[in-house]
Amino acid sequence: MRCPFCRADNDRVIDSRAGDDGASIRRRRECVGCRRRFTTYERVERQLLSVVKKGGDREPFDRDKIKRGLAKACWKRPVTEDDIEGVVSALEAELYGSYETEVPSGVLGERLMELLKALDTVAYVRFASVYREFKDVRDFVEELEPILAETTIQERT
Repeated sequence: MRCPFCRADNDRVIDSRAGDDGASIRRRRECVGCRRRFTTYERVERQLLSVVKKGGDREPFDRDKIKRGLAKACWKRPVTEDDIEGVVSALEAELYGSYETEVPSGVLGERLMELLKALDTVAYVRFASVYREFKDVRDFVEELEPILAETTIQERT
């Protein structure tokens, strides 16, 4: 590691500990040449996932794009930024755990809808209307019928 101050390529590690997120290691280093100290972070380099679209095109997995879509679906709903971040993090962890290089967009969308349904049903229906390309009111009704039936059953018990 080169010293950011004198550019010497000789340092020693003074302290190592897990980073705040648990996915990195924070190292305090001291340059042997100029004796100044600096901090470095070591992270696992993940192989980037590609999303295979319906038409066969591939694009890099973009967690910010997913967050923007969820934020639109959750607009004016009692869903916090932390809730959205939790959904995206859960999805990302599942994808990296289950897929090595490519994930079909259909799998991504369906899993997002499952996570969103558990978070907020109105946001879920909003997201589903865009994802499933609802054409008219009947599409909304078909999507809502199972949710309403489930709600009725829960209210009776």
